[in-house]
Amino acid sequence: MLGITPLTAPAFPAVQPRFFDREYLNIVYRTDPEALRAVVPAPLEIDEPLVRFEVMKMNDVTGYGPYTEAGQAIQIVFDGERGEYLHAMYLDSFAATASGREVSAYPKVMAAPNLYADNGALVGTLDYGTLRVATATMGYKHHELDRRTAEAEITVPTFMLKTIPDYDGTPRVQELVRTEITDVVVKAAYTGPARLQLFQHVLAPLADLPVLEVVSASHVITDLTLAPAKPVHNYLEEA
Repeated sequence: MLGITPLTAPAFPAVQPRFFDREYLNIVYRTDPEALRAVVPAPLEIDEPLVRFEVMKMNDVTGYGPYTEAGQAIQIVFDGERGEYLHAMYLDSFAATASGREVSAYPKVMAAPNLYADNGALVGTLDYGTLRVATATMGYKHHELDRRTAEAEITVPTFMLKTIPDYDGTPRVQELVRTEITDVVVKAAYTGPARLQLFQHVLAPLADLPVLEVVSASHVITDLTLAPAKPVHNYLEEA
């Protein structure tokens, strides 16, 4: 069992979680290309300067139970394949945060995301400590979205940077890894008008990728499984 610490009281279960009724609020927006170039590692390439802000309500997860997550995924190209680079993820579950960081390479941090319906709108929020850092709103189930389109949106391959320091502080592991969502069952999908506000915070710098234009929005409910991450580029061998 990799990354399970402490040995006698692991922070997360040694299971392959299955997500049931996972609910997404996705808002794709255009941002500053220079801001993206400052945070996206080579050899990933930026085609269009697009970011997907997501809030995910995990209603039922084997081994973990319910929790909520929010973050930013940047659209990229790697070796001719289009995908997303996971730039930031914020969760309200310590077990899911620890497993994502230790077993894989998800850039997870503890915070307080939320997803709920409010007066005809689907609302996604993210608070870091006592401060609001993101507010997303979308018209609640205004138009049905083709389920194949929704599946394609959430199943693009995702890439992450995994760095593990050695005891002297030098990198022991520094890799680009790839994963994807599998065994997907899209139960419902909608689209509609949307807005997104990001607020400056030094420890949750989502606003460093500013919202210049909202391109699209979706509300998706699905069952799925996360495939294990696999390395696709070793920076230490390159060096």
